[in-house]
Amino acid sequence: MSRLLSLKFRFFTFVSITMLAYVHGYNLNNSYLAPLSMVDEPLTFTAFFEYLTANGLLRFRIPLLFLISGYLFAYNDQRPYGITIRKRFKTLVVPYLLWSALALLFTFLLQQVPFTAEIVAGSNLDQLGDNRSYTEIGWAGLIERWILAPIDYPLWFILALFFYNLIYPFIKWALAKAPYIWLPSTFLVWLSLIQFWMIDGSGLFFFSLGIWLQKNNFSLEKKPSWLSVGVFFILFIGICVIKTFMAFELDPDLFSSRVMIALLFKIAVLCGLLSIWYGSDDIVKWAMNRNWFHKLSGYAFFIFAAHVPLLPYTMHFAMKYFSFLPYYRLTLYLVVPGLMVLFCIFAGSLLKQYLPKLYLLLTGGRGF
Repeated sequence: MSRLLSLKFRFFTFVSITMLAYVHGYNLNNSYLAPLSMVDEPLTFTAFFEYLTANGLLRFRIPLLFLISGYLFAYNDQRPYGITIRKRFKTLVVPYLLWSALALLFTFLLQQVPFTAEIVAGSNLDQLGDNRSYTEIGWAGLIERWILAPIDYPLWFILALFFYNLIYPFIKWALAKAPYIWLPSTFLVWLSLIQFWMIDGSGLFFFSLGIWLQKNNFSLEKKPSWLSVGVFFILFIGICVIKTFMAFELDPDLFSSRVMIALLFKIAVLCGLLSIWYGSDDIVKWAMNRNWFHKLSGYAFFIFAAHVPLLPYTMHFAMKYFSFLPYYRLTLYLVVPGLMVLFCIFAGSLLKQYLPKLYLLLTGGRGF
């Protein structure tokens, strides 16, 4: 692997994870945005900007992370499968269980104080739709939330990634024997927005695509001759803007509305992936040649795992007590997620310095 490609993988992993703070830090009435989500509030600049950013411009990052993961897994598949899976269990499943437990414990402690309990209840983060106190839910409910429905909801990504690692031999076989059946089939699954538990179509297609690109020695550094970065970038921005307007204006109960939103979402993701990947070389070289940026990028996984539920709780608190500020919703959206990223980096650096073994355990050995 060339140095430039290695740097791009590290750069986009860090940037994509940092963007999660702005994907999860919005303060719209709809507390959980999915690709097909409509907006149930008046069209204002703030609401438009937040939806455009959180559910449009930044949505390319998860497909990109799956693609990078597939490429790297295929690149290192010379190691015995059993050894690899045991290692991936330590680097993915163990952190998943630890961070899920920490999020539950943190939420439980907040529920014991009336002031913070109100913030927890108002944030509506429970993935099973039951925002009662954990003392009312009981042990069975807690275990279910620990393993199957973490309140630290971004963790679904690493559980899905572990599943794709498990079935890697089958994916590799399918790509070797029938790539023009497997890739179009998984692409259609992605288009259909099929999701089973935490295993979604975007992960399967882009993870498979990453494997196929690596095994066929496809250059991810040389821009294809047919690709115009400028045209695809304009399409990316334009489609995201159109999709955002439609999310405010279309009838959410109509099937045609959902189809239109889904189609625009998928096209925007593809345009964004191509234009940003092939149009960012100068930015990547500049950033990765800065020692401070290179150090910060080592905290990517810690930011990923630690920013939820801290960020939604902090945003709910800020919305309640800083509403006197002019344009407070937009101001808080711009400021709070960024501060949360800095806090996660600061907390991670302290943990890494004073409790390195715990840091290694929580991050699966990343960042050293």
